[in-house]
Order: sequence, then structure tokens, then C-alpha cells
Amino acid sequence: MLIGVLVVAAFVMILNETIMSVALPTLMTELSIGASTAQWLTTAFLLTMAVVIPTTGFLFQRFTVRQVFTAAMTSFVVGTLLAALAPGFEVLLAARVIQAAGTAIMLPLLMTTVLSLVPESRRGRMMGVISIVIAVAPAVGPTISGVVLDALGWRWMFWLVLPIAVAATGLGIALVRNVTETRRVPLDVVSVVASVFAFGGIVYGLSSIGHSAEGAAVPVWIPLTVGVVALVFFVLRQRRRQDAGTALLDLRPFATPAFSVGLGMIAISMMALFGALILLPMYLQNVLGLDTLATGLTLLPGGLVMGLLAPFVGRAFDRVGPRPLVIPGSLVVSAALWSMTSLDAQSGQSTVIGIHVLMSVGLSMMMTPLMTSSLGSVPPRFYSHGSAIFSTVQQLAGAAGTALFVTVMSTTATARATDGADAVAASEAGVHTAFLFGGVVSLVAVAASFFVGRRPAQSHVVGSGADTASGVDVGIDGSSTTSAGSTR
Repeated sequence: MLIGVLVVAAFVMILNETIMSVALPTLMTELSIGASTAQWLTTAFLLTMAVVIPTTGFLFQRFTVRQVFTAAMTSFVVGTLLAALAPGFEVLLAARVIQAAGTAIMLPLLMTTVLSLVPESRRGRMMGVISIVIAVAPAVGPTISGVVLDALGWRWMFWLVLPIAVAATGLGIALVRNVTETRRVPLDVVSVVASVFAFGGIVYGLSSIGHSAEGAAVPVWIPLTVGVVALVFFVLRQRRRQDAGTALLDLRPFATPAFSVGLGMIAISMMALFGALILLPMYLQNVLGLDTLATGLTLLPGGLVMGLLAPFVGRAFDRVGPRPLVIPGSLVVSAALWSMTSLDAQSGQSTVIGIHVLMSVGLSMMMTPLMTSSLGSVPPRFYSHGSAIFSTVQQLAGAAGTALFVTVMSTTATARATDGADAVAASEAGVHTAFLFGGVVSLVAVAASFFVGRRPAQSHVVGSGADTASGVDVGIDGSSTTSAGSTR
């Protein structure tokens, strides 16, 4: 019951990551903003999640599950109401940030709960359900927004979500009970500030490249430099404090190869997913001339395919492990992205549907195995930090993918327009170049897929203290002794 409530709540919240993508052309017209400015309604959502998620390791230790759930859902409800009432872009952007603050807490809460409660033999199937939340909810967001925009207005995307969020909040408060022990731990404010500058500077810098095509005043190198320097400081500070148990985000899960490889591939997958989800609506509307309803319906089959395949992929993982699924999945995603480079003004709607479904099949084959094998390889005492790292990188990758794809598109389209091309031809060239960039990045995932383990990562039994990755028995108090019989 606890996991069921968290899944429903997380699905509704994650849905809002991409619900604005189909509405961007409409908002660009109504609010008189450019594409690189409008994409901040999605990027800011993802960026806020990347900034807030590192604090969840602290939150899960300090507060009960019920308290964390209530705070997350309250933030989301307030942000949704404010977005529905927003008079302009600035208030709408602030509302998206408030929404994201609640969403950021819910995703690692769901992951940590599953890792703590679900036996290893069923973990693949349960992670398949979580992959529906992570991948399918954003995938069907454009469809829902397209239907709503065709029948109503953009504000109704929030008015329709609001009663569902309120109901989920009330149900959760009534049903959710604590399943973990709390303890007083210090909040490292310096690390929180460093994470804001690190992730904020990097993603803002990437987005500023797109702004520079429209005459942005801030030099791109400034936020990028600030972000990189802050990130280095953040990592060094966590490494100094993690042995004492006072790190905001313990980085020791990176010592497990399965975790690091899976995390890298998830990052590339999320860049491809969110980049495609923001570019395809622009292509369908600005190049093919489809309305919002047709755009949303074009992207629906891909989202449905991901949802239908997720449980089967989870069961297959429990039987054969990650590699037989991840390698072909990465090849399929790469083939889909390279196929998108062929899209032009003469491409049919059915072609777009077919390519998008192909990419969805590949992503579904990758998401569940990568999540389960990488997080399952982390010792139980690092579950909350492993989930926080995983979710942070995932959301940061989505934000970076959105910013990079739009940046490449905007820069190319602006250059073509300057050379005298009409609006449709300029948009077509921009989309082509952006997907070409995505195709090149996908080749990295294909190469990395061969480093994924052949079998499901050995899970660490909760409460037994077995740390099979290091050959060390770890006690509840953090003490350790050599285990002569431990095996990988």
C-alpha cells in the first residue's frame, strides 16, 4: 500500500516535467518570448530537482516518511495552484520551481522505499513500475498537454492536475506510515549552497549558449566556470565529510563499478529522452504545421509502448540480468536518434510516430535494468545517498539534454535565418542538427553498454550487514570486520 501510494503520487508529479513542451510554441506567442527562454519552463523544473535532490539523503534521516511525503505534496499543490493563476512568464516560472521542489523529494523517496522493502527476487519487476514513473510520465506529458490545449487553454494543464494532487495528498497523509528510523543529523549548509551554484551554473551556462543566439548579455563562460568550480568544491567537500557521516551527499556508491556505469548510461538516456521530447513538438508544429492536439497524439504511442513494456522488461531482468537487455536497447535508441536526422518538411506523421516508438522501445529496455542493477549494487546503508545521486544525475542530465538540444537547434536556425532561409527551412535545419548531435552522443551509450554486468548486481541483504561488493561485513553502527567467505 505504501509503495502504491508513492507510485501514484510520483507519477502525477513527474508528469509535470514535460507537460509544458507542447505548450511552448503557444506560450512563446502569448508571452512574447523566444524558444531558448520558453524552454526554461522545462529546464528550470529539472534544474530545481537536481539542486533539491542532494538534500534528500539528509531529509530521509532527519524526518519520517510521512513528514517528507506531506511536505513534498504540499509544495507541489501550492506550485500547481500558482501556475494555474500565473499572470505572466515570471510567475509561471516561479510556480514551476515550487512544483519541482516537491517532485524532487518524491522520486528518491520512492526508490529508497523500494530498495528497503522489496526482496531482490522481485526487485526487477518493481523497478519496472518505477521506470513507468520516470520515463512514461514525462513521455505522455506532451500528449496530455496537447489534448488540453486543443480543447481548453494552457492554464487548464494545471487546473486539471490540481484536484488529483490534492486527493493524492489526502490519501497519503491517511495511509503513509514511517518505515525507517530517524536520527538527528547536521545539515551542511555550505554543501547546499555549493550544489546550487554547481548545478545551476552548469545548466544555466548551457542554456545561455541558446540565449547568445538571441543576443543574451551574459557571456557563456561565466556561469559555466562558476558551475564547474562549485562542482569541484562540492565533490571535495563531500569526500572530506563522508567518513564522519556528515556529508550532504555521500559519494561512496561511486566505488561500485556497476553503479557508476549504470549511472552514466542513465544520464545519456535521459539526455536523449528529454531532448527529443522538447524538440519533436517544435518540429511537428513549426515544420510540419500540426496543431497541438495532433502533436500530442503523435507522441502518445511511444509513451504507451514504454508503459506496456516496463513490466515485461522487469521480469526479463529478474531472469537474464542487465546486459542482454541493455546492449540491444542502446543500439535501438541510437538507431532511432540517427533516424530522426532524416526528418524534414516532407516527412509524414506516421514516420515520426514510428521513429518515436522505436526510441521508446530502446529506452524501456535500458531504464529498468540500469536502475535495478546499479542501485541494487549499493550497500544498504548508502541506499538513500545512492538514490539521491542517481536522481540528481538523472535530472541534471535531463536539464542538460533539454538545454543542449534547444541550444543547437536555436543556434543553427538563427544562422540559417540570417542567411536568408524562411522560418520553416530554418527550423528544419535546426532540428536536423540537434538530432545529429543526439545521434553522436548515443554512440557513447552503445560503447558503455558492453561494460554492464552479465548478471543482476548482487543485492546487499537489509539487516544482515553483508557488504558483498567490498568483502567487508558492515555493522549497524558502521563498524566493519573482514569477511573471509564473502563473494561477489
